[in-house]
Amino acid sequence: MDFSLFISVFCASFPVSLAARPPHVVFILADDFGWNDVGYHNSEIITPNLDKLSAGGVRLENYYVQPLCTPSRNQLMTGRYQIHTGMQHQIIWPCQPYCVPLEEKLLPQRMKEAGYDTHMVGKWHLGMYKKECLPTRRGFDTYFGYLSGSEDYFTHVSCTRIAALNMTRCALDLRDGEEVATGYQGVYSTEMFSERATGIIEKHNPDKPLFLYVALQAVHSPLQVPERYLAPYGFIEDPQRRLYAGMVSAMDEAVGNITRSLQERGLWDDTVLVFSTDNGGQTLSGGSNWPLRGRKWSLWEGGIRGVGFVASPLLKRPGTVCRELIHVSDWLPTLVGLAGGCNSSRPLDGFNVWNAISKGFASPRLELLHNIDPLYVDIAQCPGKRSRRTSAQAVDGRLRPDGGFNVSIHAAIRSTHWKLLTGYPGCDVWFPRPGHNESDGPRDPLKPVMLFNIEKDPQERDEVSASFPGIVDNLLSRLHQHQRSAQPINFPDEDPRCDPGPSGAWGPWA
Repeated sequence: MDFSLFISVFCASFPVSLAARPPHVVFILADDFGWNDVGYHNSEIITPNLDKLSAGGVRLENYYVQPLCTPSRNQLMTGRYQIHTGMQHQIIWPCQPYCVPLEEKLLPQRMKEAGYDTHMVGKWHLGMYKKECLPTRRGFDTYFGYLSGSEDYFTHVSCTRIAALNMTRCALDLRDGEEVATGYQGVYSTEMFSERATGIIEKHNPDKPLFLYVALQAVHSPLQVPERYLAPYGFIEDPQRRLYAGMVSAMDEAVGNITRSLQERGLWDDTVLVFSTDNGGQTLSGGSNWPLRGRKWSLWEGGIRGVGFVASPLLKRPGTVCRELIHVSDWLPTLVGLAGGCNSSRPLDGFNVWNAISKGFASPRLELLHNIDPLYVDIAQCPGKRSRRTSAQAVDGRLRPDGGFNVSIHAAIRSTHWKLLTGYPGCDVWFPRPGHNESDGPRDPLKPVMLFNIEKDPQERDEVSASFPGIVDNLLSRLHQHQRSAQPINFPDEDPRCDPGPSGAWGPWA
């Protein structure tokens, strides 16, 4: 095949933007932000900026992320399912010597190839054991943020248990580029990151397209917030929820500041702004996913259905709600498509969904693999739990006799309006609305295979596998096909050389 024809065929999934020039792209990622934590989902938490932006844009109400931090960020950056990068199990812990495979070309690298200036602010959590894994080596021109999964909002110190050394080490985790960033003691991270983001916008040359990725620490634990943000929430009795609400207000203010900076700099008319959570809310730390079932760490809707929207003057149908099926892996082909870029490496699991978002067209995505994790263990306490199962345990002896999918494995798949779960999906509670004591009703014993009509039953209360055996068999067959394409799980033992010492900082050690 002629090389130019090969490129034109291979790039067909990335149509060039119809705008006169590629738009600026700002992607804001919240951390552990629950379904019931945004004002427009009837939350008691006040989010005027998120409400206004989303009301004038397109709210994504059938949008999915992964149940944990690293997996969502991995799929955002690669456009590929985590089973295809060997990262289908848990997160990257601070002392694990691995990162997103270096052969994967990440979103900022593709945007740079399309002519963009690329900047990142905030949480990385995609591996740091060697310099090649750092954001500045994976496509970002500049980086300011932290490399691990969580830390103190004011001191920017992260603590982790190093089992091999039988000790807990606390050290600074903040970088400006590849250098340790000192001098920010006492500066609240949500405000610190929004200030850095607005500074980047103010200095940006408007004649060149901008890609700005702001991965906020908010609203992940620990629950910390300046007192002034708590003023509106004296009515919330639960102290965890009250602190969490204040953290949400600080985040909402940060989003408003970033948006206002784009407007004042004259960039807004040519900007596509995406807001997304990375996973469902953590009910152990003030979050709420009501009325959805489950929470962070689970494959129930409360763990994976994400708050998300797109705001932009470039939208063809602003002020609408999109109920088409969209996944976090779809952002790479969608944004690279808007940039006029090209997919020139590995096959993607994501789809270009811009026409579904902007014009109201049908989504090209009909199926979504939530995950397949044979090593899954539920490590958080689940209230009222009748049994504790792991994916390593057989359930009713049901290893399919035809060599098909082992239904003891923690897995879930969505196809059109059907969702199938196998193994133990994680904590199965319907946690009540904050400030209420609604009973979640009786919970039937979990089955090794469960089927739900998610369009009719988004709360996952009516398990219907017995009524639709053909659908069950088809989705088990799809899981089996996906499992056959999975890479071996990469989840190495910790490396004690990660220890930064009593006066050091977390960062590369290999």
